[in-house]
Formats: sequence, C-alpha cells, structure tokens
Amino acid sequence: MRVLNYLELSSRLRGGMVTATKQQRAALAKTDVEVVTSPWKGDHPIAAVEYELRGRGGFREYDVAHCNLVGPGSLAVARHAKRNDIPLVLHAHVTGEDFAESFRGSNYIAGPLKQYLKWFYSQADLVLCPSEYTKGVLDSYPVDAPVRPVSNGVDTDSLAGYEGFREETRERFDLDGVVVFAVGEVFERKGLTTFCELAQETDYDFAWFGSYEEGPQASATVSEWTENPPTNVTFTGWMDDKRAAFGAGDVYLFPAKVENQGIAVLEAMACGKAVVLRDIPVFREFYTDGEDCLMCSTHEEFREAVDRLAADPDLRKRLGENARETAAEHSLERVGERLVEAYEDVSVSAENEVTSD
Repeated sequence: MRVLNYLELSSRLRGGMVTATKQQRAALAKTDVEVVTSPWKGDHPIAAVEYELRGRGGFREYDVAHCNLVGPGSLAVARHAKRNDIPLVLHAHVTGEDFAESFRGSNYIAGPLKQYLKWFYSQADLVLCPSEYTKGVLDSYPVDAPVRPVSNGVDTDSLAGYEGFREETRERFDLDGVVVFAVGEVFERKGLTTFCELAQETDYDFAWFGSYEEGPQASATVSEWTENPPTNVTFTGWMDDKRAAFGAGDVYLFPAKVENQGIAVLEAMACGKAVVLRDIPVFREFYTDGEDCLMCSTHEEFREAVDRLAADPDLRKRLGENARETAAEHSLERVGERLVEAYEDVSVSAENEVTSD
C-alpha cells in the first residue's frame, strides 16, 4: 500500500503538529506501508501546475491520502482524492477549542474556524484524532464522517541520551536545585499564567523550553509574561534539541486548559519525570492521579503538588517510574499498527462502494 502522509507548510511550522506527523512517519517506517510525503509531482505546487499544463497530471499516485493540516494544500489533496475515488483520511490536530488563547486574535477566529473545520473534516472517509476527548469535540460540531482516536504516541528514540544534557543546559540557563519546567510553544492555553504565578510564590527555578511570539501575533498575555517574567522564570526560546529540556528539568508542570493529547507530556513521562497536570478530561483519559502524575484543579492544589514533589525525591521517583510505563503504552509500534488498520479499513470501504455501484 502506498500512502500519502502530507503536512503542508512543514518547513515553516513548529510544535506538536510537526512532531505528530514525524512520529506517524516513523511509526509507518516500521510497517509495510510505503509513504510519500508530498502529493505534488516535482515536490512543489508550482511544479505540479506545470505538469498539469503539460497534460501529465500534477498529483503523484498513492492508494490513500492522509492530510495533517487544514489549509489550501490539504484542501486541494482532498478534492483530488474525492474526484479520483482515493480514500481520504484527515487528521484532526486542530479544533476551534484548542486554537483559542494562542495567538493574538485567536479567540475571535475560533468560532468561524469551527465552522470551517466542521465542513473540511466532513470531506473525509475517516477522521483520525489524538483522543476520545477530541472525538467528542468533533462529534459535537458535528463532523459528518467517522471519527477514530489514535494516540500521537511518543518517539523514545528521539529522547535517547537526554540525561547527558543536564549539566550543560542548567549552566547555560543558570538553573539550580529542583527545576520546574514545561516544553512547547508558549501559549496562555497551555497554562502560562498559572505557571508564572506559581513561580512568583516559590523559590524554585522555573523554565519554559519553547518558542514564543514576540511580534504583533503575540497575545497580550504572552507578551506580558515573556517581556517581564518573574525573577525565577526563564523563557528559553526555541531549543534545537528537546533532550536538553528533558535533561535539565525535574518536575514537569503543564497546567494546560485545553489539549487534544499533549505529546510533550508523554515525552516527559518517557524520560521518567514527575508530572503535574491540570485535571481536564483529556488527561483523565490517559493518566491516573497519584499513580503516574498529580492532577490539580485549583491554584492551591498546583502549589501543594509542586511543593510536595520538590521536597520528596522518592515521590518524584515513584511517579516517574510509573509514568515511564504509561508512556510505553503509546509506543510508535502501536501507533503504526493503528494507522495501518485505518488505511486498510478506508480502502476496503472504498472497494465495497465501487462494487456496490
């Protein structure tokens, strides 16, 4: 089976969607599926137009189309797939709910975005999403297509050797003692204000490893905290190697308000870190409070959890060991199996439709 696994604008994007797509491809590399990453002949839309004008067709050949974004390139692939009876899988990494509280103006766009996503995802023969929580969100729109949860998984190979980055990274960012940290793009949706307010009340070093907007796209909240952070908070900006973050930190604090899964949480768990999460449905779906993490609903609970973990290395170790076992349940081998099942199912459905016609 030859599958298009497409992420438009991949060279310009950062963050979880890019990681999720890379992990899909790594997972599929462990299967018999042949993967192509560009739908275009010549590997570019302009080159594809030239092929089309010469009467040679601008699209490559593949048995299943799998798109990971919702922009014009993915829309073109979706239309081509529908015209040519190619099974279409759309991956819902984006919802209106998780788009809010990110960039400046995102709250105003979230509503219209929901309507577009409802229409766009409904073009699919199958919609994949990272969690049962996200499936519930899409069903509420409602999306007129089958929706199936498949974990984003965690690429443990990409984290190998993280321990060796500890001293260098701590020295680079002047971090000492028990370090409370987060990894990923800096958004209010991910709990930025909670992160910084907790830092203001403690003496621990806090570090957020990840990029943040500094220009007109930055939200007022992100600008406020990153331009004038508490004295014990470090915003590192983009990290070339995520292993440096997971090596330097001790307590992974992720008070996100909305998530579809949270790949960095699984990465922290795979590194055996003690994890503190906001008590929201998507985390309840995957994790167990007191066993592989601590979950908190109020500011006071977050403060207590951070203090407990900072004072109790045995608790950090126990939670971290259990977290490692949880992360193992999201291996790329399992992700690859689920993706192949999805491709086979939509292919069989397409064949049945042709036969019935």
